[in-house]
Amino acid sequence: MSPVTNNSRARDKADVQQLDVAFARSAPTYGRWISWILVLVIAANFLWLVATNPNFEWNVVLQWFTEGSVMKGLQVTLGLTVVSMILGTLLGLLLGVWRLSENKLLSGLSSLYIWFFRGTPLLVQLIFWYNLSTLFPTIAITIPWTDITFASWNTNDLITPLTAAIAGLALNEAAYMAEIIRAGLLSVDNGQVETTQAFGMSRSRALRRVIIPQAMRSIIPPTGNQLISMIKATSLVSVIAMGDLLYSVQAVYNRTFEIIPMLMVAVIWYLLITSILNVGQSAIERYYARGTTRTVVNKRRVAANEAAPAVAHRLKEDV
Repeated sequence: MSPVTNNSRARDKADVQQLDVAFARSAPTYGRWISWILVLVIAANFLWLVATNPNFEWNVVLQWFTEGSVMKGLQVTLGLTVVSMILGTLLGLLLGVWRLSENKLLSGLSSLYIWFFRGTPLLVQLIFWYNLSTLFPTIAITIPWTDITFASWNTNDLITPLTAAIAGLALNEAAYMAEIIRAGLLSVDNGQVETTQAFGMSRSRALRRVIIPQAMRSIIPPTGNQLISMIKATSLVSVIAMGDLLYSVQAVYNRTFEIIPMLMVAVIWYLLITSILNVGQSAIERYYARGTTRTVVNKRRVAANEAAPAVAHRLKEDV
């Protein structure tokens, strides 16, 4: 056998080893290890500074963390979040469907609502609702431009801190949820809509049975983000004397002047709640992503596996 043939066989064998994933080796990742070490050192140093800084007064944090007034404020925060999110989502669903409607009146009303409530700060809306009696001392059901009144209520009796907080949070949330739901509905292939029309399904039934279930994969992630934002947005109701979590800790440090440790109580509770919600959001996303999980494939390894048999066959022919 000639030296040329031996050299060719050696090169082919090297090619097989290079293309076969069994011989694949990861490149050195020294930079990754160095970056991990740097991040861990910085994080450890930060945690040490926080834990050993006497100004945080961790003993005070521990003392007030589960105190009665703080827990009542936490319950108010969670209650406001649940009620406002449910109302905002239901109204947002209606507005999102209206925004896509061919009826120009419904589409225009939805667009106007979204423009107003997304264009004004939530804090301003809360203060406005709380002071609604300044503009309208009474709220009545009447026939316009007549003296005929069917029912009348004192505005101060209706607009309490609780109702003002729910109205402000829910109406503001509805504007954002409307856009999220609209985007989710648009993500469904138009062929699905045409199919429901071909089967003679009404628009409402098509939305319930076909379109909305498919749109949930696009709706759930931003809705989870909105829920977490809602938890934090409830802290704004403290300006209208609503006894939420932040208002509760403020009431304590206004008496004791322990500002930093009481704020840390609120921060830790907010972090715990949002962490639990993140876990729940991930579980819901996995549920709606069933059957559509994308597998990440290394293209180079696939190409190597496809080319290896041809090189091996050529090597056998030389033998």
